[in-house]
Amino acid sequence: MVERVFPRTPSPRRQAVRQRPRLRLLLASGAASAALVAGTVIPLDPLLPAPQQAQAAVGKAADGKKVLTVAVSQSIDSLSPFLAQSLVSTSVHRLAYEYLTNYDPKDAHAVPGFATAWKPSEDKLTWTFTIRDDSTWSDGRKATAEDAAWTFNKMLTDPNAATANGSFTANFKKATAPDPQTLVVELKKPQATMTALDVPIVPKHIWEKVGDFSKFNNDKKFPIVGNGPFVITDFKVDQYVKLKPNKSFWRGAPKFDELVLKYYKDGDAAVAALQKGEVSFASNLTPAQAAALKSAPDIKVNDAPGRRFYALATNPGARSKDGKKFGNGHAALKDPAVRKALFQAVDRKTVVDKVFQGHAVEGQGYIPPRFGSYFWQPSDTQRIAYDPTAAARTLDRAGYRKNGGGKRLGKDGKPLGFRILCHATDPNDKAVGKYLQEWWGKLGIGLKVECLDNVSDPWLAGDYDLAFDGWSVNPDPDYVLSIHTCDSLPATPKDSGATDNFICDKKYDDLYAKQSQEYDTGKRAALVKQMESRLYDTGYMNVMAYPNAVEAYRTDQIKSITTMPEAAGNLWGQDGYWSWWSAVPAESDGSSDSSSSTGVVIGIGAAVVVVAGIGLFVMMRRRSTAEDRE
Repeated sequence: MVERVFPRTPSPRRQAVRQRPRLRLLLASGAASAALVAGTVIPLDPLLPAPQQAQAAVGKAADGKKVLTVAVSQSIDSLSPFLAQSLVSTSVHRLAYEYLTNYDPKDAHAVPGFATAWKPSEDKLTWTFTIRDDSTWSDGRKATAEDAAWTFNKMLTDPNAATANGSFTANFKKATAPDPQTLVVELKKPQATMTALDVPIVPKHIWEKVGDFSKFNNDKKFPIVGNGPFVITDFKVDQYVKLKPNKSFWRGAPKFDELVLKYYKDGDAAVAALQKGEVSFASNLTPAQAAALKSAPDIKVNDAPGRRFYALATNPGARSKDGKKFGNGHAALKDPAVRKALFQAVDRKTVVDKVFQGHAVEGQGYIPPRFGSYFWQPSDTQRIAYDPTAAARTLDRAGYRKNGGGKRLGKDGKPLGFRILCHATDPNDKAVGKYLQEWWGKLGIGLKVECLDNVSDPWLAGDYDLAFDGWSVNPDPDYVLSIHTCDSLPATPKDSGATDNFICDKKYDDLYAKQSQEYDTGKRAALVKQMESRLYDTGYMNVMAYPNAVEAYRTDQIKSITTMPEAAGNLWGQDGYWSWWSAVPAESDGSSDSSSSTGVVIGIGAAVVVVAGIGLFVMMRRRSTAEDRE
């Protein structure tokens, strides 16, 4: 876990979104970078003994096991489902524990998970879930509705157990299990996310022994008891997480003998490992890396519309629910005119063309175009277009004029200058930061780009002016919408809230409350778009781009694998449940205990896929997180 600025304690949610891994590791380097830029293939290391080269090339362990190794660039914040919020952690939990429902890989509608059926009462205040009778914990105990009821009630009664996913249960009155196959959830008011509760169900007989949930990271005893398709067998901080197939999983056991998520701080090192066959899969590729890998033997590049947005976030003044202010954000950013002028001087087209080199779509609303039901675009009169001249006029009219030296002055008479938090390991942040220095410099505004391994500490403390921000959105956007509500602010300056960047706006909150209770999918989508419009107009968030999911895997290790969605979708993220469960090893006939694995071969495409309809009632799913969460 990354330590937080005293006196507050670490917030996994914050780390999830912004923090890049902070340790040392593996492979390297300048040579790898040079080779990638040149578009060449890095050969197997000649210093490796021949048996090790052969082993690396086919993804086999020394004992002959077929190992699926996934390169990850983010640290595990916690192996506790009650604390974890980083993308890699929540992805692991999706594999190790069952949720009540899952998302269909074709169109993301709700499909059975731990629950096989669900039904709301007429007033929508009571939900009854039928819990499957063929799920067992990996220690052999039967998994029942009592485990689900205990999980939810623990989150209701212990604030420390609600750190990661408390927004899902905040509206619950109570959960009961009248029998092993029946879960009843009573609500305070209707809730539109009831078939999209991204909450890992844990075994009561294990977790009821835990004392302080704020300190228990679930990383002292392996294997970890779960009921998902995989079982967590080992973990080393900033090195790896290892999982084995759960042979008793009701959907059928995964086909690889082992799944390893291996941490690489350096993206070039991860790509070099992919080329050598030391890893099976790598994500978050740069355009140069993707171009080099397309010509590499036995490697398939998947370049598909992503579910992430890439944005600038402003600090509107860090504060807590008790009204106390903290942090050292620049006072000028509280002025809507300053925020508007800054965004008028951001050339989104250049960001897409020059930084992402075409592997992205120009940003507009808060929800990426992949999610068609919720995708919103500003009207022509509302749109903040790139117009440096208009930006200068906006500042002039608001009283921020230049002095004789060309410096823009604040209301205090001092030259305007801001700081922006940047992920030290993210080349996109650094590249965009240079453009911002140029664009805003022409307005007479200075910018200091502060690239850190750990951006969580200053962000949580409110010690920043602007920051590079980004979340991955799940089919139901409730979570990424909730992090901008007043209720997500920390209770006191000493606490860790769920807020993204301290936004608190009554109009936005009113719309959030309405959409969270709206069961009609069309009406709910309309309310969500109004929220996006309000967020856009306040100027607290400037979505610059929707990056593609650019990833690659070795075809000599993976014969077939399912993307999410199946048509032009991606592999990495919480969607990865289907990817890693369905993956078929190369040199395999595809046979397995599973009766339902599709083993779809990836189709590469850059066309924007609209994941239709989302919504609740029978076919609703949920939320954003985290890649969110990332």
